[in-house]
Amino acid sequence: MNIKTILIDDERKALAILKNKLERLCPDIEIIAETQNPKEGIKLIKDLKPDLVFLDIAMPELSGFDVLKQFEKPEFEIIFATAFDNYAIEAIKHCAIGYLVKPVDNSDLVEAVTNAKQNIEEKTALIKNKQLIENLGVQTFQKKKIIIPSIDGLEFVKIEDIIHCEGETGYTKIHLKNGKPMLSSNSIGHFNKLLEHNNFYLVHKSHLINLSYIDKYLNEGYVVLDTTIKIPVSRNRRQDFLEQLKK
Repeated sequence: MNIKTILIDDERKALAILKNKLERLCPDIEIIAETQNPKEGIKLIKDLKPDLVFLDIAMPELSGFDVLKQFEKPEFEIIFATAFDNYAIEAIKHCAIGYLVKPVDNSDLVEAVTNAKQNIEEKTALIKNKQLIENLGVQTFQKKKIIIPSIDGLEFVKIEDIIHCEGETGYTKIHLKNGKPMLSSNSIGHFNKLLEHNNFYLVHKSHLINLSYIDKYLNEGYVVLDTTIKIPVSRNRRQDFLEQLKK
């Protein structure tokens, strides 16, 4: 399977390095165009209809996100590239879209391309790209949605609807305020990385809670969520957790 690919990055050196790595490490990639100009990149995507676009985020005049917003139906898979940028990476992760941190590591590149190939076969790009665009327009973190791979496919869940996440042997049961839990094929560690800095706290190795739903903390080492849900707090995390609640 040849993956028709366009590279967009305003830095000439970064573009050359990425092209060289792709040619050496990713034989399925067919580079059909490259550009340092994001406006030209938009035209190339419209004219050539690639399967995959490597898209730098921090570019003058138009950012990578601005480029994406130019498409009413962005059906191409994207791998974003960025220097470390918490906001950008967070937004991309929430929508299960690929990204690479510069300087690009070889193994990360191969993994991102492998995931992109699978996503192309499953035709999930349009819904994920649209969700990213929607989230970029939402100012309050809790009102944004995350895309969660489940056994049945992809689920779109508002962050504010998540009460807590419970780890179960490599899977995660997500408890929602509507009372209907869902099972994700991702581990509790995945959700901790995704949510821990945004009003969520890992109180126990198997329990990640949304601090917005706390009703009380019990001295014997439990926290009560949404009036009835009792969650244990690990002994070695209690002091830090209580300090977190005071902030």
